[in-house]
Amino acid sequence: MNENILIVDDDKEIVDAIEFYLKPEGFNVLKAYDGIDAIETLIDNNVDLVIMDVMMPNLDGLKATLKIRENNNIPIILLSAKNQDIDKILGLNIGADDYVTKPFNPLELIARIKSQLRRFINLNNNSSNKNINDSNVLKSGGLSLNKDTKVVSLDGEVIKVTPIEYRILEFLLLNKGIVFSSTEIYENAWDDIAYNCEKTVAVHVRRIREKIEINPKEPKYLKVVWGIGYKIEDIK
Repeated sequence: MNENILIVDDDKEIVDAIEFYLKPEGFNVLKAYDGIDAIETLIDNNVDLVIMDVMMPNLDGLKATLKIRENNNIPIILLSAKNQDIDKILGLNIGADDYVTKPFNPLELIARIKSQLRRFINLNNNSSNKNINDSNVLKSGGLSLNKDTKVVSLDGEVIKVTPIEYRILEFLLLNKGIVFSSTEIYENAWDDIAYNCEKTVAVHVRRIREKIEINPKEPKYLKVVWGIGYKIEDIK
């Protein structure tokens, strides 16, 4: 694989343990022990995915994630000993792609890493060598998603989205006007079995709305059908 994974945790034993499981999978491992160290490592190295502990000295994982998201869309998986829904929602809301609670199953963590990398690589594998086909441009009103270039735009202006946000928009735009449950959206966008996914999907929908809607509280494109799910309106 040879992807570069940055592990960030102030507990050296946890960093070494994660490295122990990642190395046999063919990943290159970079290490940092607080948020400041992580940001400096990202500046100096090509990193494909970050595994970030939440509770760290100097600069915690949440603040570091916010800083990284200012100019970088690489997948970020947060690690935390906290397992409350509010903590998970906060982590996802500030830009993390996934959230794993300690103690974690190493095999599950590896599966999540591979899943996030697949989405990120597919999203960024822009087909500059392909002829762009209009049939691969999904539209609803001024909202468009180009499946060739992996670019989302609104009224001609490029919208910066994460891999998960892209997958959600792609799925809903492919099925404009159709209402999908949180479970259906999760299983299509995350390519994983859904379990208690309602709040996770809701957080990502909220983030998408903040990017594509003039007034997220009165959405034009991405709408909720209470008690059922979400849909993208079919706007001509």
